[in-house]
Amino acid sequence: MPAAGGIGPGNGKEYPGNLTPFVTITCIVAAMGGLIFGYDIGISGGVTTMTPFLQKFFREVWEKKEANKSTNQYCQYDSQTLTMFTSSLYLAALLASLVASTVTRKLGRRLSMLFGGLLFFAGALINGFAKAVWMLIVGRLLLGFGIGFANQ
Repeated sequence: MPAAGGIGPGNGKEYPGNLTPFVTITCIVAAMGGLIFGYDIGISGGVTTMTPFLQKFFREVWEKKEANKSTNQYCQYDSQTLTMFTSSLYLAALLASLVASTVTRKLGRRLSMLFGGLLFFAGALINGFAKAVWMLIVGRLLLGFGIGFANQ
């Protein structure tokens, strides 16, 4: 008999595949994690090109952008600090998702998600009241940790 792949007849019960309210809510909550990431990408991308934001926090980037009046936007936003502002959230989310599994195992899912929500709230407050670039980066780090814990 030749070797062939496939699913054998099996002897177990067949899964009914019903869409229960619990499964629906679980899918919605899981999708919200992706929504948070996507929303942040859209918002941070838009904010980092706004003139008032650049004038207040990234003056050298704004001056470089204003000096170059061509339609080519290549390297107009070339700044290590601006890159740190943008990528700090994603780096923190990566680290938090690695740590969150251990925290969840020890404290449970409910406390882990509550902790993530508190971190996210603190990061949003710091970013909302930011007066300097370091506050923006710290706020984004806290937002990233919150997202990482919530997505775990």
